[in-house]
Amino acid sequence: MSLQYLTPSELVLYASIFSTIVLYIVISYQKKFNQVKIHIINNYKLVFTLGLINPFLYYLVLFKAYDLLPAQEAQAINYTWALMLAFLSVIFLKQKLTVKDIFAGIICYFGVLIISTKGEPFSLNFSNIDGVLLALLSTVLWSMYWIINTKQKADPIVGLFSSFLISLPIIIIYFLLTQPLVMPDIKGILAASYVGFFEMGITFLFWLKAMQSASSTAKIANLIFISPFLSLIFIYFIVGEQIFISTLIGLTVIILGLILQQSKSSK
Repeated sequence: MSLQYLTPSELVLYASIFSTIVLYIVISYQKKFNQVKIHIINNYKLVFTLGLINPFLYYLVLFKAYDLLPAQEAQAINYTWALMLAFLSVIFLKQKLTVKDIFAGIICYFGVLIISTKGEPFSLNFSNIDGVLLALLSTVLWSMYWIINTKQKADPIVGLFSSFLISLPIIIIYFLLTQPLVMPDIKGILAASYVGFFEMGITFLFWLKAMQSASSTAKIANLIFISPFLSLIFIYFIVGEQIFISTLIGLTVIILGLILQQSKSSK
């Protein structure tokens, strides 16, 4: 809905501004500015790398994918990031790739194929190949962000705010170099504020608090599988997209693959 009023670059810019404001308020309330300063000075290369990936590159790629694809396709494909994380962890974290990982990958990406070809996976007739590739690229970027993030020892909120603080000037410079600065529609600003507050901001804090409060993270981890199906309900009633049977089938296949892949670490 935001992209009806804003370009992907504009959405990244304004949403990042709102998200940084939200995180600034949290940091102020928790009185952690000194931690932010120390973290950036001592880990400037790491903070710069993380900020370059998230929010800059990741959301630029993701929003462009949403601009090219129906929302139901983009969100379902993006959801395979958890599987991509497992594959990239083999390369960068030296974790072992199991037969279950490979089998789960085949299942998940077959689900992606079902969705992106609208139920004709063997035709290889993609609705928008550029959009599909960008959505898949977003899973690589998001996975790389969390892999690199394992090297970060700072408080999660301090680390996240530092990334956004460093990334914001990069986003502004990129925006000014690629398109003219014009006053956007007020609806676009309101939409970007929602994206900044929730997609890129306080939802992270909610999830962190949930993990800290739960007696076992495994008890809440499976709740994430509700998210994509709940998204389809919102997409249908709010965005007004017709939800294809192929999307439901493909998304179910993806979820089954993810459950299979994560079952090995349930203990």
